[in-house]
Amino acid sequence: MRILQLCKKFPYPLKDGEVIAIHNLTKAFYQLGHEVTVLAINTKKHFFDRALNKLPQEFEQTADYYDVYVDTDIRPKDALINLFSKHSYNIKRFESEEYQDKLVTLLKQQKFDLIQLEGVYLAPYIDTIRAYSDAPVVMRAHNVEFEIWDRLAKVEKNVLKKSYLHLLAKRLRNFELDQLNAYDAMVPITQKDADYFRSLGANIPMFVSPTGIDFQRLLRQDSDQVYPSLFHIGSLDWLPNQEGLLWFLDKVWMRIHEEYPKLKFYIAGRNMPAYFGKLDYPNVEILGEVESAIDFMNEHTIMLVPLRSGSGMRIKIIEALALGKTVVSTRLGTEGIYAENENEILIADEEEDFYQQIKKCLDHPDFCEQIGNNAFEFAQENFNNIQIAERLIEFYTKLHKRSKVFH
Repeated sequence: MRILQLCKKFPYPLKDGEVIAIHNLTKAFYQLGHEVTVLAINTKKHFFDRALNKLPQEFEQTADYYDVYVDTDIRPKDALINLFSKHSYNIKRFESEEYQDKLVTLLKQQKFDLIQLEGVYLAPYIDTIRAYSDAPVVMRAHNVEFEIWDRLAKVEKNVLKKSYLHLLAKRLRNFELDQLNAYDAMVPITQKDADYFRSLGANIPMFVSPTGIDFQRLLRQDSDQVYPSLFHIGSLDWLPNQEGLLWFLDKVWMRIHEEYPKLKFYIAGRNMPAYFGKLDYPNVEILGEVESAIDFMNEHTIMLVPLRSGSGMRIKIIEALALGKTVVSTRLGTEGIYAENENEILIADEEEDFYQQIKKCLDHPDFCEQIGNNAFEFAQENFNNIQIAERLIEFYTKLHKRSKVFH
């Protein structure tokens, strides 16, 4: 198949879950013999300067990459003006005439068998696609976007900010609802999201396809780890990550620190807000972006994911499982992973749960090690990138044949 992937950020470097999820699938498509073209919005926040930096050979081999710079930064003036419209400001920031023009050029130059949108932010370009291509358009739903903003609004303490977040969530929800049946099919990455889309009125073909793991890139190295040590890694510009970590530090960490005064908690992630780097908690090392996320995870023992808002699948949890790490996460953080509590993962939703699960790992090293070993086997069995892509291609092949009949 000839597949066109549209992305709201350039899928390199592999620094966050969405980018990793996009690249892993692109690579799997290539390994299965398909031709892939990627057209990405290159934003200031996730900018990759292709004039100064060469893509790794692995990327050059797997797909033809094109990008268009779009300034998606939040601007107070634009946000204020948007308040007096009915449009979603989240979506408007990703609308670009230049990106649309490049899309038209590609659609004129090549005939694609399938066009995959990496998220709802690419939905504004559906009409353009329809005008120049009869290929099926699929929306790969990394999460239910408005749920993220809705959950953030619910936990926000500032009244004005809470009200604004509710407005953003409402408008984004309206947009997602309007687009539900505009695609030829949807590919949610969790069954929970698929069920939710159905409950909202989606009646198009749907296929649940979790994020796969590239085991050629993820190599477990237990010999290098510091035991015991706690860690968290994730995009620190993502509000749910910030909110969850602040909750853990305020509600749980001091109690852990008092009982285990030598224990350290390492926090890594890109695009750290200035205030976050100034947080002052004993034995908490806030590192910001690390050179290699895989090396960082291999160095430490117990991964903490105190996620209390958000949607979709957490790729960093899957990677940690694949590296044999013991993961302590909220139930929300494990959406779509289906690991068994106290067998392949440890679930903790409340303050006491987190404290007890961490304490159990620290007091019983054999138990902690066994959870990590079980996690490694679980990831190998359930998140093989090639196997997941093979099943998705079967779905796409049927969709393409069906589309040809109607055209």
